[in-house]
Amino acid sequence: MPNHASILPGDTAPWFHQRSFANPRYAFNTAGGRYIVLCFFGSAGDPRAQAALAAMKALPVFDDAQASFFGVSFDAADEREGRVADSYPGTRFLFDFDGTVGKLYGAIASDETLTPGAKFAIRRLWVVLDPTMRVMKTMAFADDGSDIAEMADYLAALPPVNRFAGFELQAPILFLPDIFEPGFCDTLIAQYDASGGEDSGFMREVNGKTVLLKDSGHKVRRDHTIEESATIEAVRSRFVRRVVPQIKKAYNFEVTRMERYLVGCYAAEDAAHFRAHRDNTTSGTAHRRFAVSVNLNADFDGGEVSFPEFGSRSYKAPVGGAVVFSCSLLHAVSRVTRGRRYAFLPFLYDDAAAKVRHANLKSLDAATPPA
Repeated sequence: MPNHASILPGDTAPWFHQRSFANPRYAFNTAGGRYIVLCFFGSAGDPRAQAALAAMKALPVFDDAQASFFGVSFDAADEREGRVADSYPGTRFLFDFDGTVGKLYGAIASDETLTPGAKFAIRRLWVVLDPTMRVMKTMAFADDGSDIAEMADYLAALPPVNRFAGFELQAPILFLPDIFEPGFCDTLIAQYDASGGEDSGFMREVNGKTVLLKDSGHKVRRDHTIEESATIEAVRSRFVRRVVPQIKKAYNFEVTRMERYLVGCYAAEDAAHFRAHRDNTTSGTAHRRFAVSVNLNADFDGGEVSFPEFGSRSYKAPVGGAVVFSCSLLHAVSRVTRGRRYAFLPFLYDDAAAKVRHANLKSLDAATPPA
């Protein structure tokens, strides 16, 4: 008898990478922060699938703010014959021709051997996720099509995304004022301005290697790496006295290591920003435990840090103040609309994570610095 994964309300939704129209390796974990509907419709050539897709396309809820729709196709003809298409905002399609996603969510038997081009048995179903990417509802397609109206009614009754839990949530972060004194912030800004900074990138896993990529649609920032030993020691001592004890108190985690002494600049003239991402999703970054964002100035608009899975609220620390958060949290930096935001941006970890980092150095692309 086929063995299917069991996905139930309250479960954490499995993460995956799969091909979409826009991305050959779309990272599903970045979709948090809104309700998500996964529709495992099988083939858009099937009348029941056609009815489901048409009904969802007509719903105003799919606007990428309240909700997003992901149709999962197992039929290569859907792409080849143009039977499905993304519609922004709100609607996207995933091409799960190897069954990766279907097996995770129980649409395909986990013990099914899939051969490219071959037909295989599927269970057509719906899965609804909350903004933190936990399962809210699962429902199989009904022979009489009644599942479509039931799903539409369910989505229409959902509360505003910021109150999906019944009240507005606080992101599980630390907010720490007075990490750096104003004069020390000025020193770090002056060092940045003297160098001018360099275009910054982001890490991605490509063919088993962690590589540094640049994409202005995803991230725009210029960075300066601190090399002066006296400045490094001044930063380190302040973190040991003012940040490390607070992380120990709040998370029972003993920080012993800091990765990179880096000042970043988000400038309005560059339309600088950083779209939603996590900081530890590649083998070369898996050792990172906490990220810290210390604002060095206040004369800018935009550039605020947000945590989409926990609502739309954003955070702007005062001069010398820090936002501390787990590298596993989805977070973003909004576009700077006036001035320049300067920030000190390290990652923190411990001795156990240092062993992970050392073991994974081999996964770094040769052209990527182990920063």
